[in-house]
Formats: sequence, C-alpha cells, structure tokens
Amino acid sequence: MTRKILHADCDCFYAAVEMRDDPSLRDIPLAIGRSREHRGVIATCNYPARAYGIHSAMPTAQALRLCPHLTLLPGDFDKYREVSRQIQAIFHELTPLVEPLSLDEAYLDVTDVEGFQGSATWMAQWLKRECLARTGIIVSVGAAPAKFLAKVASDWDKPDGLTVIPPQQVDGFVANLPVKKLHGVGPATGARLEALGVESCADLRRLPRERLIEEFGKFGHRLFELARGIDERPVKIERERKSVSVETTFDSDLPDLGQARGALAPLFERLEERLERHGRPAIAGLFVKVRFDDFSLTTLESRGQAIDRPSFERLLAQAWTRAERPVRLLGVGVRLQPEAARQQLTLPL
Repeated sequence: MTRKILHADCDCFYAAVEMRDDPSLRDIPLAIGRSREHRGVIATCNYPARAYGIHSAMPTAQALRLCPHLTLLPGDFDKYREVSRQIQAIFHELTPLVEPLSLDEAYLDVTDVEGFQGSATWMAQWLKRECLARTGIIVSVGAAPAKFLAKVASDWDKPDGLTVIPPQQVDGFVANLPVKKLHGVGPATGARLEALGVESCADLRRLPRERLIEEFGKFGHRLFELARGIDERPVKIERERKSVSVETTFDSDLPDLGQARGALAPLFERLEERLERHGRPAIAGLFVKVRFDDFSLTTLESRGQAIDRPSFERLLAQAWTRAERPVRLLGVGVRLQPEAARQQLTLPL
C-alpha cells in the first residue's frame, strides 16, 4: 500500500507565538535570540526580518547590522513548549503515528486514517485549519508518499503553504528537484555534487550506484534512492536520543587554551546533571565542540574514554590545535549507544 505521510511545520514558530500575543509585532522585522552584548545568535525570525537577509543561527550582531531597527526578543521557551504541546495534541487527534522532530514540526503517518474519505489533502487542510483556530499559529503542511518528499513539500510554498505530491507525480517532481533539497545534502556534499556536474535529481540519476558509493560511501546508496523518490523510513512514534550535550557562548572570547580548559569545569558539571536526569544512559563516546572567533566550527570525538574532565580536556586540546584561535563557544557531550546495541548486551548467553 502506498503510504500517506504529512510533514507539518509551524511558520517561524517562536516569532509567530510572539506576534500572536502582540499584533503590533506582525509587520515589523522581529527576531528571537540573545542580545548582541551576550554574543547571541538568532533562534528564528519573521518574514519581514527575512527580507533583510536575516536567518536562524545568524549572530545577533550581524542581524542588527543588516537591519538596525530589528526588534529583538529573548524568547519565552516555557510558553513555546506549551503552544507546541497544544499543536501536538491536534496532530494526535488525526493519527497516533506522530514523530515530533522539534517543538515546531512533526511527521504524521495518515495511511490508515479512515476519516476525510482517506484523503491526505483534506487531512492537511483540517490540520492547518484546526491549528490556526485553536492556537493562532499558521502551519505549513506537505503531503507525499515518503518522509523526505513530505518535508520538501511543506517548505515548497511557505508561508502558510499546502503542497501535495500524489504518487503518480513523484517521478516528475523528483526529477526536477535540485539535489540541495535532498535530505542529508548539506553545503559540502552539495559542492561535491556540483563539481560532478550534478544540479538536479535528473542529473543524479545518470550516475551509477557504484560511482555514487565510490564518491560518498554508504551515503551514495542513499543518494541513489532519493534521486528516484525512494525513502522507506517509517514514522517513528518514539525518537531515539543519540546524544546528550551542553554548550555555552561566552560574552568575551577565551583568548587561549588555558582559559578554554578552565571553562570546561562548569560545562562538565552541567553535563553530569543532564546525564543524571536521563538515568545515566549507556555511553558510546565523548565529544567536544569549539567555535572560534572567526566563527569556524570544529567537533572532535573519541570512543572508549572515561566520562571525566581529563578526557574532555584532552579532546579540547586536540580540537584547539586545529585553529589555535580565541574561543567563542564551547560544548561538551556524549554519544549514546543505540538501543539495538544495548539490547544485544543484555541478551542471555
């Protein structure tokens, strides 16, 4: 049976909640994020702000240079979580098969929903209508036979979008799709594909599976399938946590490795507290994340080390040598063992 997958994505969610609660913010450039003085970054922004080139993850200082009259709010994440809970409850009225991706987006498998005469289009329309009526938040929805296509569709006609890709149109739609729209294709992979003369999925289809695997490893097999609209990933009701981490952006750059090492202590304590809250899960490895003053980012991982400060200090020292510059952001974390591996360890002999 052909699956029916919806991807629902709240438009500029944090900013949308603030504009709902204060209509005077609707038509002016608005962003949610920490202040310039605290070296903050933009969490999200509304469409008037995006017209100035502002986007999420942009440093606040840069955003204010692009739009000096930008209204910046620190954000009320308790409020955002409550609105998200209300929206997720509406999703579950439609189907129990809901996979949340974040506070503002989720996949829904509506294949077996008998209401709405089984029409995914009518279900998407109902979802948009109910979310707006009950929460005041506009949701863009994509409907397709596969998860990655539903996600592409939800972003196709934003804001307030509704795009449906019926099974019989998948092949033509995917053929014309830019490869940079494919799930997992970031700037680096996109640049490598462009160097191979690949811009669309039609171009990608001309490369044999073996050549793609040779160029991109096991992700080459994934590219081969996505270029043909194949994505068999199911909607997972429970998402498996893969890591636990903490990080901080410093008000002033840490000028050298010694000061960066000193900043590890409070981060390590916060990580320990977070691991305690998660019930001390099985650990597969450690990692440190360092963003330097030029905004370059490096992450270094290690398997089999003890979860202690000396282990993180060794990783930090190795990571710092990659640039040897002042440090703007520092993070520490652990990779968790996959559930399948944990179950194998507990099987009786």
